[in-house]
Parts: sequence; C-alpha cells; structure tokens
Amino acid sequence: MTPLLITPLIAVLAVPSLAVAVLVMSADYRISAALNVGFSVVSLAAAVWLLIEGPFVTELFLVDDFNIYLVLLNAFIGCTTAIFSAAYIGHELETGRLTPRILGLYHAMYQAMMGAMALALLSNNIGLMWVGIEVATVSTVMMVGIYRTPQALEAAWKYFILGSVGIALAFLGTIFVYVAAEQQLGGGLASMAWTGLKASAATLDAGLLSLAFVFLLIGYGTKAGLVPLHAWLPDAHAEGPTPVSAVLSGLLLNVALYALLRFKIILAGNPATIPVGPVLVVMGLVSLIFAAVMLYRRSDIKRFFAYSSIEHMGIVAFAFGMGGPLANFAGLMHMTMHSLTKSAIFFAVGHIAQVTHSQRFADIRGLSVSHPGLAVAFAFGVLAIAGLPPFGVFVSEFLVVSSSFARQPLLAVPLAIGLLIGFGALIWRLQDVLFGTPNPAYAPRQASLLPVYVHMILVLVAGLWLPDPVRRWFETVAAQLG
Repeated sequence: MTPLLITPLIAVLAVPSLAVAVLVMSADYRISAALNVGFSVVSLAAAVWLLIEGPFVTELFLVDDFNIYLVLLNAFIGCTTAIFSAAYIGHELETGRLTPRILGLYHAMYQAMMGAMALALLSNNIGLMWVGIEVATVSTVMMVGIYRTPQALEAAWKYFILGSVGIALAFLGTIFVYVAAEQQLGGGLASMAWTGLKASAATLDAGLLSLAFVFLLIGYGTKAGLVPLHAWLPDAHAEGPTPVSAVLSGLLLNVALYALLRFKIILAGNPATIPVGPVLVVMGLVSLIFAAVMLYRRSDIKRFFAYSSIEHMGIVAFAFGMGGPLANFAGLMHMTMHSLTKSAIFFAVGHIAQVTHSQRFADIRGLSVSHPGLAVAFAFGVLAIAGLPPFGVFVSEFLVVSSSFARQPLLAVPLAIGLLIGFGALIWRLQDVLFGTPNPAYAPRQASLLPVYVHMILVLVAGLWLPDPVRRWFETVAAQLG
C-alpha cells in the first residue's frame, strides 16, 4: 500500500470532518451556504480521485468496485443537493421558517451526514461501518427537526427512537458475527474485517451467522425503509427540509442496503446458513405492493414520494434477493437510477412547496400555467420514476421483471402488478399538479432548476446508452454479489 493510494481515501473522509468544524462556527447564512457547496465540490473531486486510484485494502478500510460506485454516487448527489439547498434554505430564512442562528448547525450536520456515510461505505470493519451509519442517523435526526414545529419534532423523535432501536439490533447482530469469526480468526480487528470474514465464511459457525443476520436484517432494514420497518420514513420526509428528503431517499437508504448486501455475501459463502435471497425477495415484494397501494391515500406531496422511495427500495431488495448476474445488474442500476431521479423529484417538490405555500396536493394545481419551467422539471422526474421509456428507470425495471419471468414466473406476476399500481398513482398525481386552475396567491419566484435537469439528463442518457465502463463496472459488482 503506497501513500499515494491512501491520500484520496483520507481526502474523502477528512473533507467533511473539516467542513463540520468550520460550518458549526459560521454565523452568516450566505457564507455557510457557500462553504457547504464548496466542501461538497471538493468531496466530489476526492471521490473521483479515489476512483482513479483504484481498489485497495487496509486493516480498517476497503475500496472495491462495489463501494467506490456508491461513494461516487453519494458525493455527486451530495454536491447537487448542497447547491439546491443553498437556494432552498435561503428562501426558508427569508420567510421566517428558519433563523440564521440555526443554519450553521444545519450545514454542519449535512456535512457530518455525508462524511459518516462515506465512512460506513469505505470501512473494512463491521464495527466501524456501524459507527458510520449511527452518526449519519443522528445527523439526519437533527436536520429533520430543524423547523422546531410540533410535527417536525415528533417526526425527528420517531426517527430517533425507531432508528436507535434498529441500530441497536444491528449492533447485536454485529457482535454475533464477531463471535462467530473469533473462533476461526482469533479475535481483534481480524475478526471484524470484511475481507477476512468473506474469505473464511465457509468455516464460520452457521448458526451464529444466521442468528446475526436476523438482527442485522431488522436493524439495517429499518434504515433501508423496508416494510414493515418503514414507519419513520414518511414522517421524516414530510416534516424535514426538502434537501434532507433528497439525501434520505437518494443516499442513506442505499447505505443501509449496502450493509445488508455485504453481510449477504458472507452468508452466501456458507451453505449451512439461512437463505438470505428468499427473505429479501419477500420483503421486497411486500414493500413494493404495500407502498404502491398507500400512494393512493397520500395527500401530502412529500409523504407521497416518501412512499414511492419505499416502493423502489422494495424493487431493489427484490432484485438482489433474486441474485444472479442479470438481477444483480438490474438491482445496481435501479439503485442508481432511483437515487438520481428521486433526489431530482425532491428538488422540484421543494420549489413547488415554496411557490404554492403548501405540501398538500389539494392546494397544488395548474403549475403548467403558473410555473411552466418547474412543471416540466417535475413532469420529467415523475415520468422517469414511473418507469416510462426512454429513462433509465424503465431499463432497470424491465431487467428486473424479465429476469424474474425467466427464472421465477410466479414471483414476476406480483412484481409486475405492484409496478402497475404504483404507475397509476404517479400519473394520477402528476395530472393533478400540472393541470387545473392555479391559485393567484402562488409566488412568482422561480429558483434555479439546474440540479434537477443535470440528474434527469443522466437518467435519460442511461436509458438510451449505458457507457461501456459503467456497464463493465455494474457487471463486476453483480458478479461480486453472487
């Protein structure tokens, strides 16, 4: 291991830490917002640098094709969300919903969350990964309750309680994995390293690994928003600032699922353990169908798209549960397309809530007349997440469905039904928002939609043409997942 390879890793982890120390002392909103964007741009550059330097492993850290793909995705969406957040939070300050005193803390917690997720992704240590996800949870809890309204505080408290219970169970599962490994690897850091656990999986105690995964599934499944462990997610999205909704749906859910998939790889190396794939398939289908049905009962636009995130995490879990090269490829692509699309939708939704002064569908009408640019951006996002061609979500969903029909036709039927139910709800609500008579009280303000269009262009390009390096990247990780 050369110092040159360590340098980008240090940069990815150190930049957010430095940002927290600087931003928590910032008293001027404009300065803190600009610094937040600047640090996010530097973090994205560090992630690109890490990608260029390539895979490597140390006792505490691991960089491979799987996690560098997610580190880069996180850094990119973190950067575009920071740009969106600067305008969005500035408007909230102007309207009096937020005070200048608290905005330094908001931006500091944003960077803490980004740094913690990077730590969780890059850890070659199951304990260090647990710490990263716990810090990310605490950071987002503080941002969810930033409005200090009774509803926001209730949502933050619910998120904290359910998240803490989940992470405590994940910690217990982590201990069981360590105990199973200690018998073969001799304890210490060696018994907590992903690389060592994977290499010796076949010799580990299958009973302890199976018991551990039960706790890990409940713990990290809560973070991933899988049904029936999803109760915190709709409230956190509805009551927190919209930039938080964007990173929750686009990033944090992926990190929790990443942790589960790492443990799935370990259990797959020991044929005597419980079969993880069928468990993920069932939870994925239940999440998809439940969330798709619940979309019809949501009257709050942010809560609506929170349930849409549960639906799509169900699709991803189903794909990885099916396993195999094609289904894993589809799961990776869908994870990426959902992250880009859903964060773009929340960018648009944030602007919609600000110009209409409401999050209720009943109050949002006629945007195609009052704010045509915003209406087009929102329509692109909804049509993409609904799975219409030529967007990348269509390709990933098509691959999931086709691979299921080829291998398990009976499972493909409820999968397709769930997708159609969700599609109907999305198109219904899109018509409500775009058409009708707009309220004269709508604000004329139109913030920059550049982050929305940047995301949607990437999703469109992926649907039409997936570059060979990206395709090979997904194929390599799909093979790694088994």
